[in-house]
Amino acid sequence: MDLSGKILIAMPGMGDQRFEHSVIMICAHSEEGAMGLIVNKPLPKPDLPDLLEQLGITMTATDESGDRPILFGGPVETGRGFVLHSTEWDGGGPMMEVSDELAMTATRDILEDIAAGNGPDRAVLALGYAGWGPGQLEQEILDNGWLIADGDADLALSGDYANKWVRALNTMGIDPRTLSATAGHA
Repeated sequence: MDLSGKILIAMPGMGDQRFEHSVIMICAHSEEGAMGLIVNKPLPKPDLPDLLEQLGITMTATDESGDRPILFGGPVETGRGFVLHSTEWDGGGPMMEVSDELAMTATRDILEDIAAGNGPDRAVLALGYAGWGPGQLEQEILDNGWLIADGDADLALSGDYANKWVRALNTMGIDPRTLSATAGHA
């Protein structure tokens, strides 16, 4: 089963603080493993203006794009940036299609376009990513670590970070108070 474009929702009792209450957009999934971005954990620093300054990019946009936090995308390559965004933007460079409504770009040109006000209509910026080796994610799902939800661009790209975990569960008709940290297998 290809999980690309799906959302992972961390189950209670995850056991790994880095993923507690995480909502992860799976960007790529194959026999070689999986890669995704946590879309609900803003970092205290840097924010977008700080990041652009570190990269030598001048912010000329006058909209609210400067107010965007940078997210903790996951524990792998935490110094590397990723932008999960709506698909209408095409900077002409490499871009990974995640779903019909989402793409991921990890090149400087998207940051330059965001700084100039020419970026995608909707985007979240992340440092680092969540990665799994062959069969690792599938085993974590079997071990009751994750729920799988249909991909939802509105949820993934919204700025309501504090409520995304509950909102993601609600899209599946699940009340978080009814979840158990233990798995049952028939």
